[in-house]
Amino acid sequence: MCGIVGYTGNRKAGPVLIEGLKKLEYRGYDSAGVALHDNGRLIVTKAAGSVAELEKSLNEHHKEVTAGIGHTRWATHGPPTDLNAHPHSSASGEIVVVHNGIIENYRTLRKRLTEEAGFKFKSETDSEVLAHLIEYCYEGDLLAAVRRAMSEIEGSYALVAASSREPDRLVCARKDSPLIIGYGEGENYVASDIPALLAHTRRTCVMDDGEFAVLTPEKIEIYNKDGQMLDKDILEITWNLEAAEKGGYDHFMLKEIMEQPAAVRETLRQRIKRDSGLVELGELDLTTEQILKLDQIYIIACGTAYHAGLIGKMAIEKLAGIPVEVDVASEFRYRDPLLEPNQLAIVISQSGETADTLAGLRMAHTKGLKVLAITNVVGSTVSREADRVMYTWAGPEIAVASTKAYVTQLVALYLVAIYLGQTRGTLEPEKAGALVDGLLALPEQLTQVLSEDNIATIRAYCEHLSRWDNAFFIGRNLDYPVAMEGALKLKEISYIHAEACAAGELKHGPLALVEEGMPVIALATQEAILDKTLSNIQVVNARGGAVFAVTREDFEDVSWQVESIFSLPVVCDTLAPVLGVVPTQLIAYYAAVARGCSVDKPRNLAKSVTVE
Repeated sequence: MCGIVGYTGNRKAGPVLIEGLKKLEYRGYDSAGVALHDNGRLIVTKAAGSVAELEKSLNEHHKEVTAGIGHTRWATHGPPTDLNAHPHSSASGEIVVVHNGIIENYRTLRKRLTEEAGFKFKSETDSEVLAHLIEYCYEGDLLAAVRRAMSEIEGSYALVAASSREPDRLVCARKDSPLIIGYGEGENYVASDIPALLAHTRRTCVMDDGEFAVLTPEKIEIYNKDGQMLDKDILEITWNLEAAEKGGYDHFMLKEIMEQPAAVRETLRQRIKRDSGLVELGELDLTTEQILKLDQIYIIACGTAYHAGLIGKMAIEKLAGIPVEVDVASEFRYRDPLLEPNQLAIVISQSGETADTLAGLRMAHTKGLKVLAITNVVGSTVSREADRVMYTWAGPEIAVASTKAYVTQLVALYLVAIYLGQTRGTLEPEKAGALVDGLLALPEQLTQVLSEDNIATIRAYCEHLSRWDNAFFIGRNLDYPVAMEGALKLKEISYIHAEACAAGELKHGPLALVEEGMPVIALATQEAILDKTLSNIQVVNARGGAVFAVTREDFEDVSWQVESIFSLPVVCDTLAPVLGVVPTQLIAYYAAVARGCSVDKPRNLAKSVTVE
């Protein structure tokens, strides 16, 4: 992985590919390259580093040609070097490929191709095997060669191949990793994500697993795994390119933090009945009988989405009375969970392409569970493979560190919890109404949280925090998952080592690390256990820790016990995490800025994790 662009048409391919790769930089990468058709040759240019560096290296003459493929790579097999960068060439140089995903049997294939055909490999990657294998299978028809080669592949792939013998022709294949076709006039496109296409076309289609596509300037042909040509629906993209730009902010992350009030409003839209005030989730498509029979829910997710799942667990158990287990997706299928048909799996993924989450989804299906997907991306693999889909409608999220996607995942889970509670009769109408009113108030409250004065408070605190290499986040009950998310964000983009701790667990070991002046961010939004949390804060104070509290403006006892404070609007305990996480996002952002870090593209990380 991470980004793929292909073009064939009547314009200069080099600038089109470079522009498309720049639109995919948000996915995270460490090297880039392009391959261009040029008078019966395939000219490959690639380099470790940025797309801007690649652009400088690209020969002006080669920019004139009208077909080619490009790639941004996030290292999985072998370090980020020129040789390991994509595109990869076959032994003769007549075949080039770009590939996202992972080839699980590449060692076996590499040995076979070396012994049987004498091919010599130049890189450490699994992807180079594809170029050699396609050449090994090539008999004058690139599509036939790709089809034959893919029949021998174990693993996942989004692949685009070109042959020097077939100018202006690109062949694509997809399994588990996303690939989007773009329709033009006298030109056609392929990319791993829609932003790479939007400057040129809004007419797209999403390739499904097992499909192959052939692109020439004049036409696009898509085939299923059996070789039958398909008549695919064309998806018209309605959002514009500006939605993927910074909009005047210094970084995408800050823009996306500031977009959270609107994102939450969109998530709530049309999911609450105006006449009754009740939650209406037609997308769940579960009968009352099915909901009443539910005896277990599994939430499967990774990273930030996993933290959303922890809050979803507490909300569903409290409001709907259904036991919930939350699993890190990469561990879920390896622990042999006791899955039964009367259970429901909820998978959460911003991109809808997270490999580990997809694996969990598929395992749940094999055990007969219905799967609800909560995702932000229409047409993503998760959305197409799940039985039901609940879109968060957060809009494109470009920064690697997720913010508005996380908050909308929380809101989606609250809606699910309330809906299940209403249907099962475990949630009293009066309490349901109060929660719905609280949800509807969140957009305006988020706007208050993001006021200039509040941001100034965070920036001032981060002048202290940014000078430290370690920090604690503490919280209890619903505040604990928020602390986990806050610590993750701080680690992700500021490179400050941050640890989240259930506040009551401090005395069982972590307190040994607290020293004079050490930053401790305390989440104190839960009224039911406020006294307990304040007691834990006093323990930190006694060891010299510098406490910054995120609390509610109606909690008057907090301010005199901490060095700095961020006050949230009055909100009920259940919904407090939606507001409480925002100051932690801002803390991570301004600490990273103060330390001069790459906010939108932190080192070693990728936006869409499409390998296990």
